Amino acid sequence: MRPSDLAAATPASRDRFVDLLRVASLGTVVLGHWLMAAVSVGADGHARVGNLLALQPRLQLLTWVFQVMPVFFFVGGFSHAFSARSLGRRTERPYAVFLRARLQRLLRPTVVFIAVWGVVALVLQLSGHGGGLLDISLRLVAQPLWFVGIYLAMVACTPPLLRLHERWGWGALGMLLAAVAAVDLLRFGLGVPYAEFLNFAFVWLAIHQLGFLRADGRLSRPYLLAGAGLAGAALLVACGPYPLSMVGMPGEKVSNMAPPTLALLCHGLWLVGAVELLRAPAARWLRRPRVWRTVVAVNGVSMTAFLWHLTAMLGVYGVLFAAGARLPEPGSGAWWIQVPLRITAAATLTGVLVAVFRSAEKPSGARESSAPRAWAGPASALGVTLCLFGVLGLSMVGFGGLLEGRSALLIAVRVTAPAAVLMTLAGWLLVERAGRGRGAAG
Repeated sequence: MRPSDLAAATPASRDRFVDLLRVASLGTVVLGHWLMAAVSVGADGHARVGNLLALQPRLQLLTWVFQVMPVFFFVGGFSHAFSARSLGRRTERPYAVFLRARLQRLLRPTVVFIAVWGVVALVLQLSGHGGGLLDISLRLVAQPLWFVGIYLAMVACTPPLLRLHERWGWGALGMLLAAVAAVDLLRFGLGVPYAEFLNFAFVWLAIHQLGFLRADGRLSRPYLLAGAGLAGAALLVACGPYPLSMVGMPGEKVSNMAPPTLALLCHGLWLVGAVELLRAPAARWLRRPRVWRTVVAVNGVSMTAFLWHLTAMLGVYGVLFAAGARLPEPGSGAWWIQVPLRITAAATLTGVLVAVFRSAEKPSGARESSAPRAWAGPASALGVTLCLFGVLGLSMVGFGGLLEGRSALLIAVRVTAPAAVLMTLAGWLLVERAGRGRGAAG
């Protein structure tokens, strides 16, 4: 079905603002990555990729507005609550069906992305090509997969956390807030090793839990949420061990992102409250047919664009290097003048890649099962766990050195790229098969 047909068929009850937030948050992340990439040529003639925010620290305050990934997880919580409740009323053993339904548009384009880059990396290594920007690309293009891994965890945890929400409401969010604070106390106050990794779960699950509250209409005073979050983040940065930037900086001892901190959670609360204040005017704007058609069209390819946007950006720089162009010093006046041209080129190439790979984001023709097999739930849980570790592992080790056993430390486990690819593929197949079950076509 064409985007215009989908837009015309939108029921009046649909919350269009949520769709706009999904598109806007991913678009802001993509734009931020393109802007922050400080690509230059060193004295040795080799390409280097740095971070503009590290070169110009005064710009780090902008991350308090443009680090919008919490908004995407908030939107995910809203959507997952509606989906889980709907499937719970229609199917037996809904967990497997819920995972497959929510992960189709996430895992299929991700698997295609991994397969294509895996083949490219293998061909480059076997042919002896590489070095320079190619090696950097093999490492960098996989980094956005951390988002896929975290989102997988959000989906997997939705049913039990939704039950917790239905029983405790705001109290469930309070428990997660307390857990985040306790982890930071163990980390910074008592120096307990590895405790900080727990906040990869607690921080993002807390943001996700806000989506449940939004689904139940319980975010009635967003200005209080925004004010408390902003005040909390400012106080923590001013008085605690937390850095100013809400994205990771190269070489920093403490990052608000990896692992996430209480400061990042406060930042998420501020952002969610802020965007909720825009809901009424945005809803009026979205009633315009042309605006809504655009949101529907972009939403249909947003994950594909997100996965391939770094490939496009690095491709643009590859063309510039091949043409012998001289790159200005990142952050200089000449560099800023060229920013619109580079972003336009990256957006154009991203559009080409989306046109090639967009079919992977379309739902399959197989219908959901009304009666999954008894093993479907455990199999789905195993599948999503394998995918989680696979994509997180790939985001850390990248696609380089596939045949050399190059590895990265994922919490306390060494992961290689081939092992990560196999875990992702096996997990995806388990989720697909278990969610289809008996009585499903295709």
